[in-house]
Order: sequence, then structure tokens, then C-alpha cells
Amino acid sequence: MKSTGIVRKVDELGRIVLPIELRRTLDIDIKDSLEIYVENDSIVLKKYEPTCIFCGNSNNLITFNDKNICHDCLDKLKKD
Repeated sequence: MKSTGIVRKVDELGRIVLPIELRRTLDIDIKDSLEIYVENDSIVLKKYEPTCIFCGNSNNLITFNDKNICHDCLDKLKKD
């Protein structure tokens, strides 16, 4: 993990502000979703990018019952 040297305090509602430099570098826009992971004793934030639940592809997704499925996997499911 690379240190940025940026320190932020948590406010009374548990929020932190991500500096604009980081948001620009990581292409995080207003209203983007972030995934939150715990790795050992660290909190990891990652821009959420939906992927197919079967193959992990992020292109040509459709949503079925709140699950993302790519067209290739959907075609395979239709054939079975």
C-alpha cells in the first residue's frame, strides 16, 4: 500500500472527506459508489464497478433479480 501523507479526521457522523486530488486520480465522481474492505487492520476503499456474478466481466451487463450478468453468461444459461 502506498502512503499519500494525507490525514483526515472522522467527523461526528463517522464521515471523512476524500481529497479532490485522490478523487481525480482514481476517477471518483460525485454519487459514485465505493466498496469498503477490511484487510488485516486496514480499511480499503475501492471504486465500485459492477461485474458479472459468474465470470467477473464488466462489459455488457444486465441486471436480473438485483444480480449483474453479462450477455455471454446469459447466452450460456439459455442454452442449458
